Amino acid sequence: MAKRKRTSKVDKWIKEGRGTGSGADYQPWLKVQDVSSLGRSTRLKGTKAGRQHEFLSDLERNYFYLTEFSDVVLDIREQFPLLPQEETIVIAEALGIKHPADPKTGDPIVMTTDFLLTVDKGEGVFEVAHTIKMKDKLLEERVLEKFEIEREYWERKGISWGIVTEEEIDKIVARNISYIHDYFDIRSYDVYREMANQHIEDLSMSLMNRLLNSSRSIREITSEFDADTHLPFGSGVTLFYHLLAKKIMVTDMYKAIDLEQSIDIKYIDESKLEKVKYG
Repeated sequence: MAKRKRTSKVDKWIKEGRGTGSGADYQPWLKVQDVSSLGRSTRLKGTKAGRQHEFLSDLERNYFYLTEFSDVVLDIREQFPLLPQEETIVIAEALGIKHPADPKTGDPIVMTTDFLLTVDKGEGVFEVAHTIKMKDKLLEERVLEKFEIEREYWERKGISWGIVTEEEIDKIVARNISYIHDYFDIRSYDVYREMANQHIEDLSMSLMNRLLNSSRSIREITSEFDADTHLPFGSGVTLFYHLLAKKIMVTDMYKAIDLEQSIDIKYIDESKLEKVKYG
């Protein structure tokens, strides 16, 4: 009876299309509501795919920020299922490792990889699979056994697989991206919603010139910008974050972005500003 219940849920999720599709059409196998007991779960709207992403830990969320901001990552599929399930069961048996199972029923569960990324580094598009784990967990034998099943699964698919720990996820970079992530689409903010494209471009150039030619804090510059342009308070900060999110204005993301400090702008890519479609 327990087996029929497990099969029913797996079949139901497969019919729902979980674990299939790409870009905006992809559905993760596991969703936040499925594993709410884990605690540190997060949902975020992605800019690459334009869909809601599901993360089960802070570490997964931080890694997502890095991949989302990367120019070489084309698509991000999180909580990717290792299907068909029979394949991981066969691999586990061949390795002499106990397959992960439901603690209540003892039935095998569908294993997942945290991220399947579509990448283009200029030499063709390919996929890489990444599992995200805290470094101290790699000392646990059972964790390593599960990873061995995962590694073998992806090797049979001809896809590179690797483990990413907190040491490969720079907290400052992730935090900076988290600040600017929601400002990618400036039309999401009321003051810019109905504004003409040319007006936004003119305001952008004005703000960037102010930031380039002043050593004052970002807060001071954007507040003065708001007053001079008669825009609502905070509009300058919104535009500032947007320009960073679109990489029109580029700074060292390994240094914390602090509105109470000045900013060192590495360069401005006006060609990107011209290509941005604000409508």
